[in-house]
Amino acid sequence: MVQPNPLGDVAPLGVWPGAAYPLGATYDGAGTNFSVFSEVAERVELCLIDRAGAETRIPLEEVDGGVWHAYVPTIAPGQRYGFRVHGPFDPARGQRCDPSKLLLDPYGKAFAGEFGNDPSLYTHGRDSLGHTMTGVVINPFFDWADDRAPRRPYHETVIYEAHVKGMTMTHPQVPRELRGTYAGLAHPAIIDHLKTLGVTAIELMPVHQFLHDRLLLDRGLRNYWGYNSFGYLAPHHEYAADPRAGSAVTEFKAMVRALHAEGIEVILDVVYNHTGEGNHLGPTISLRGIDNAAYYRLLEDDPEHYMDYTGTGNSLNVRHPHTLQLIMDSLRYWVLEMHVDGFRFDLAATLARELHDVDRLSTFFDLVQQDPVVSQVKLIAEPWDVGEGGYQVGNFPGLWTEWNGKYRDTVRDYWRGRPATLGEFASRLTGSSDLYEATGRRPGASINFVTAHDGFTLRDLVSYNDKHNRDNGEDNRDGENHNRSWNCGVEGPTDDPEVLALRERQSRNMIATLALSQGTPMLLHGDEMGRTQQGNNNAYCQDSPLSWMDWSLAHKNSDLLEFTGNAFGLRAAHPVFRRRRFFDGHPTPGHDHPGDIAWLTPSGEEMTAADWESGFARSLAVFLNGDAIAEPGPRGERVRDDSFLLCFNAHDSAIDFTVPGTDFGAEWSVALDCSTPTGLVRATHDAASTVEVPARCLLVLRRTS
Repeated sequence: MVQPNPLGDVAPLGVWPGAAYPLGATYDGAGTNFSVFSEVAERVELCLIDRAGAETRIPLEEVDGGVWHAYVPTIAPGQRYGFRVHGPFDPARGQRCDPSKLLLDPYGKAFAGEFGNDPSLYTHGRDSLGHTMTGVVINPFFDWADDRAPRRPYHETVIYEAHVKGMTMTHPQVPRELRGTYAGLAHPAIIDHLKTLGVTAIELMPVHQFLHDRLLLDRGLRNYWGYNSFGYLAPHHEYAADPRAGSAVTEFKAMVRALHAEGIEVILDVVYNHTGEGNHLGPTISLRGIDNAAYYRLLEDDPEHYMDYTGTGNSLNVRHPHTLQLIMDSLRYWVLEMHVDGFRFDLAATLARELHDVDRLSTFFDLVQQDPVVSQVKLIAEPWDVGEGGYQVGNFPGLWTEWNGKYRDTVRDYWRGRPATLGEFASRLTGSSDLYEATGRRPGASINFVTAHDGFTLRDLVSYNDKHNRDNGEDNRDGENHNRSWNCGVEGPTDDPEVLALRERQSRNMIATLALSQGTPMLLHGDEMGRTQQGNNNAYCQDSPLSWMDWSLAHKNSDLLEFTGNAFGLRAAHPVFRRRRFFDGHPTPGHDHPGDIAWLTPSGEEMTAADWESGFARSLAVFLNGDAIAEPGPRGERVRDDSFLLCFNAHDSAIDFTVPGTDFGAEWSVALDCSTPTGLVRATHDAASTVEVPARCLLVLRRTS
């Protein structure tokens, strides 16, 4: 077993030349190789920090292709370290080297300590030692036992977006010492909850090491969401139950191993578009002081300032080969060493900006396409940024799936009764072929969601017309103003039973729509039991019960929890709801009824062009033919399923739907009814009979004969 340095003290026997690769601090069982890139540096020092906070500086005499390196025998896991980079400090020319700053390793795999928000982090010439974090040499060895990646295809995937801390902070079955941690997320009570919902992949909000913004700290707040990364190879240390430096790595691996054992994939939300160093007024903690112009996009006519496509102060310079290498090395590390199953790329359009415009054939996407490791995991783009031309839904390359913002907007608009939504609603329900088919992608490329961390929770979506972000300290100026939400008649909390009943029905409508749409569904954590943020649609700084999961709701709203499990259970049981290929709509040879899909009016007639163009129409029925699934199963077998009729009524009054004639089926049973608390009703309907669908309700019928 590897033994750490007894007190974290420095006791090197000497310094060897070492190797330029791999970058970072790499322990081999006898000592540690240190390597850092800077093409602007004139001199680089490795700083080994002991437990008392004193440093020993070791000049890195070897440099190959801009990579400075050395091997130090006896340096073992637990050793804290950083770098000091000597070079030009000339902000007007984009150069910001400052040897007074203890700089963090861009390839650091663990970090310890805290940022003290001290002026030394922001002021040239003031030593930051003692006011900044340090890197930690880790033990790379871990017993993965028989861990295997689930490798679940997209059409069988159900994603659950969650926050490591918020997910477990109030769970009564998770021991207090494990709440808010990776170990807590791996607790059987959490895994059982995910499995009850039918979740196959958990998408974690940022777990790369991040820092808390100075402005938030000044207001007594914190960067809860974590979209302020600086350590792209390190799991965030605050989420470790074990307080010892570097323990987050082992704990994260154990979490992945536990989730994999239950067939649940782990997807990371990654932020490679910017870092937590912010704009020219931000702290100098790592890349800025190591090689500012190489790592960041600077304004060409004013290199003292940063190009900002993200609204956060800076943008990474993906045109530079070493910046691209950092991103790709990070991705491979998380797959090969941490065993994660995929990535969701925050503001991914920024990574496509080679010059100014978004280019979906940029170098970054070429590298991903050719990489034998990264190309084989789930790749999910948030297909927009805040720059000009940044909204790129449907425009990513063939390997990629995308958060489908058009699905979110359309489903919200349809269920709140906006006119002229039927045509686009039909496209979103069936996998958005208009967005993805032209690039050779399939329905799974559409990551369907109604809510996500950014915006209202589902309960708030049906309870508020306007955002209520006063607690953020920005006078309610932050957050999205156009939410496509509807409060069902009363803004915020109410005791009105009719309003509450409508809100519950609307919640069920959107959960059922999400579960039964073609594509890959993503559920926001807590929506299954009515989690609320009291109308705050931008809770990025709320590390408090406002954002944490309130597990008492699992009992209070147990019907909604059961309904969600029933809806996604229906999806899991029937391949007609999770097809690999798009519908073609062609008649099936030898059958009287239509092909794989048919669109019907409430009267049971096939939709005409006039029906689709009717601006006031808000109701339709969809026939899904389980006998006409064209794509084969995983072993080439024919896939057959039950057939279903989905009756959508977004009107404010009940509508009679006519069950199709006998050429569609003789008898139908209720498979899911959004007008009831759990969705389960025992009822049957004969062909050509009439069934009343209540106002604002989805009714799902299954053909039984």
